[in-house]
Amino acid sequence: MAYRLDMTMMFAMHDALRRDLERIARLAARGGDDPRRILATATGWQLFTTFLRVHHTSEDIALWPVMRDIAAARPDDLALLDAMEAEHAAIDPLLADVQAALADRDHGAERLGGLVDALFTTLTGHLRHEESEGLALIDATFTEQQWQRFSQVHRERVGGDAPRYLPWILDGADDRTSALILGRMPEQIRAAYPEWRAAYASLGHYA
Repeated sequence: MAYRLDMTMMFAMHDALRRDLERIARLAARGGDDPRRILATATGWQLFTTFLRVHHTSEDIALWPVMRDIAAARPDDLALLDAMEAEHAAIDPLLADVQAALADRDHGAERLGGLVDALFTTLTGHLRHEESEGLALIDATFTEQQWQRFSQVHRERVGGDAPRYLPWILDGADDRTSALILGRMPEQIRAAYPEWRAAYASLGHYA
């Protein structure tokens, strides 16, 4: 689908979340060494949960409330927004449940696989729903200024974590996406990015 608004960062964010979900699911399914011991201290899990919350909180602040005002007289659109918000509301408890299983010395190992599967299913389902219906509604109704406001809120919530966020979101991205995103960054960020990427690569995300 061709979009009027620039959805590059939105799709890059979704791809980064799916990438980490797949890594987390593979780790949780491993035999032998207790995956809790690895995941509980993994930089990858910390980055995934941090930036997922940044993304969803930014949507809750600057996306869905604006959409709700715009769609106030359109029941079908309001029903879609209700679904988006309900899907959001289901994700944080799952993150908390996984975190609790990581800390549960007695029963966490037996719970972890099922909880990660539930997180994987719930979050990937939400991303698919947002891409199949939510983004089209945003594109049809948001002004350029409203869309830029959402982007600004997202950047503000990333804040000083930009040296980790930018390499994280571009980890595994294709050349076109990387070039588009980096090409819009201020010169000082483009100049710093190779150093940020090297530092990110050295973290050993799920080692």
